[in-house]
Amino acid sequence: MDFRMHYLSFYVIQTDGEQSAASSGRRFKHFQTLDEEDYEDSEIKRFLDEEFVRIVKRKVERNPNTANAPTKIGRFMVEPGYELGSNQNYNLFQRLREADSKDRFLGIADELVRIYMDTSAVRGGAFIIALSTLNTFFNEPFLFLLKCDFEPKIARIADERSLITQVDMAISARSIKSIQYPHMPEEGMLEHWELKIHQASHARYFEDFLKYVSYEKPLPEVIGEQVVEMAHQYIADKWQDDETSAERSEELNALEVWAASEKRELQEWWTQAQVESASAALVEQKPDLPFSFKLDGITVKGLLSEFGASLHFAKHNGRYVVVIEGGQFQFDRGMSPIELLQPRDLSEVLPLIGTKRIAEESATASVFPPSTSADNGNTPPW
Repeated sequence: MDFRMHYLSFYVIQTDGEQSAASSGRRFKHFQTLDEEDYEDSEIKRFLDEEFVRIVKRKVERNPNTANAPTKIGRFMVEPGYELGSNQNYNLFQRLREADSKDRFLGIADELVRIYMDTSAVRGGAFIIALSTLNTFFNEPFLFLLKCDFEPKIARIADERSLITQVDMAISARSIKSIQYPHMPEEGMLEHWELKIHQASHARYFEDFLKYVSYEKPLPEVIGEQVVEMAHQYIADKWQDDETSAERSEELNALEVWAASEKRELQEWWTQAQVESASAALVEQKPDLPFSFKLDGITVKGLLSEFGASLHFAKHNGRYVVVIEGGQFQFDRGMSPIELLQPRDLSEVLPLIGTKRIAEESATASVFPPSTSADNGNTPPW
């Protein structure tokens, strides 16, 4: 990728302690602002050029699989009926993108760093604000905000006598946190309402810093909302002729309890055909939609599209049964005798399902017989 640097401001942030919650324990210093010519001859060009490419090429899911995804899409928030210019974060970014001199860029960059210093958890390190054009696709510039935390216990090899010398403020490109604006969903396409944010650590420094930016919901939350909406629609259709019945209210209450529970059990409300139809609607939106569940202590992970095709739920002898069909087993690590098994036919296994539990219950009953009225249950079994 062909980048042309317009301006780059380099700051160092220092705090009293690893993390300083008090603003009085934080300070920053502007080291230098470079223009295109300065940047081309600098060491920081060799440090950052590959990082800019990595940031632009970094893939991001609009709805990530987890709320803690390191890379997210942010969208500037505005009140209904208002345009981008009413968003404070956008205005600050846009002023930086429109800076026409080194001094102008530095003045706005200082303002941005001061805002960042007021966030809840600021750590020491280098803060870099860069304005660069990606000549491969665009004439308008990208704004990059980079934060490199200080690396602890870094030493430089010295001479034979000293062995090493301590480095006080070392930074690394290994875990750079970054903001790219505007977001480029595809090569040659810009989305001015959106930015791309990357922060690999659990601390959400940049999310705290950008107070007027919202983030897309994680995929499980989006899918969960759609499933709950499907269930509401099912109840509405079922009781459309009797909207005031007690049974309808009970089903709605049960639905709310189920939807709010973190650990949910099989509800047995819908038929196989209804579940497959609802699943197909979700899979149509995202073919690789993940699906996982736990049956007692066994965890199974797969794709929702596999349900009803190669993954089946059933009940037999009062027990839940999961049937997973496929053409080949594959085992990783932990070699066991099971890998040597010659599988029985399914018809031989079905009669066995549930019998072990019945046998265990019978054995328990024989060891701990029911108490009689004579001993009132106070006589120990031994």
